[in-house]
Amino acid sequence: MTRGDVKQGFFLSILLLTGMAGRAAAHDDKVHLPPASGRQVIWENPGRVSSRDLEFGPGGRAGVPAAPFTFLQEDSSGTTPKVNVRDAQGRTWNVKWGEEVHSEIFASRLAWSVGYIVESEYYVPQGLILGVDHHSLKRAAKEIDRNGVFHSARFQLRSQPDKFSKEYDWTWKDNPFVGTAELNGLRIMMLLTSNWDNKDARDIGGADTNTAIFVRNLGRTVEYRYFVQDWGATMGRWGGAIKRSKWDCIGYDEESKHFIKGVKDGLVEWGYSGKHTGSAKDDIPVQHVWWLMRYLGQLTDRQLLAALRASGATEGEERCYLQAVRARIDVLASFVPRR
Repeated sequence: MTRGDVKQGFFLSILLLTGMAGRAAAHDDKVHLPPASGRQVIWENPGRVSSRDLEFGPGGRAGVPAAPFTFLQEDSSGTTPKVNVRDAQGRTWNVKWGEEVHSEIFASRLAWSVGYIVESEYYVPQGLILGVDHHSLKRAAKEIDRNGVFHSARFQLRSQPDKFSKEYDWTWKDNPFVGTAELNGLRIMMLLTSNWDNKDARDIGGADTNTAIFVRNLGRTVEYRYFVQDWGATMGRWGGAIKRSKWDCIGYDEESKHFIKGVKDGLVEWGYSGKHTGSAKDDIPVQHVWWLMRYLGQLTDRQLLAALRASGATEGEERCYLQAVRARIDVLASFVPRR
């Protein structure tokens, strides 16, 4: 990881970037990409990143779930207990429990801070859900007591103008952004947060994908908004089923020594492994690290602490993650040439 390595691969990387940017991804017939006639978006310029509110995220202070909550139905999708509720303002939320609660909120806040599309979600330490038929609950029966009281939950907004598309999907290798800094920046954020669950539309016929698309009606045209819908398998160890973890700062910190191995032929070599290891880390030019650091490099410790507290981290977790995340950001920054 030397400056010499970076400079040595510079011109080769420029040639590689030129070829990648001008080449459309080979389309997989199993993937249902949106029509090219619509506007395709995977990243939006966040402006002054150091001013972004990581305590409340994309929904802001006004978006906080408003008690009391009314039970709608249990959600049987995925592997963790979930229910859908309506809040006092009539908004619908998906409520989730388990080990992903803290990591999902924190990691998605980081991705949002640098311009990536995420869903509005909040940590609710405790609350009351009215109208629960406890006898009908299955997985969520252990999370909501017979009086409707719950603790330590993630609320994810379901009431929003953008339509979650069930018709279109994408993969890390099949999308309109292959070879761009915007897509590779998102991949780097997945690596930064150790998101080993990078499933996409290739997995189980797309039914278990963590890549998704929002459809936004703009009147005369339609905007397709590409995003990662699940940041829960983060902030721990990457790797295989036995090794990997979630919201495990000790494991996350230990993996940091392997975060970046170096630069070869202008491409960054990463230590990461996950569900689709190659799709996560292959062919990322060092110049795309420079691009991302224009934004990620603006994040302050104050903002990181705000995101951790908003995620329900303990004081010990705050100290550990602040140091560990900052260390990974500093490693990325070490590859940016000084002017």
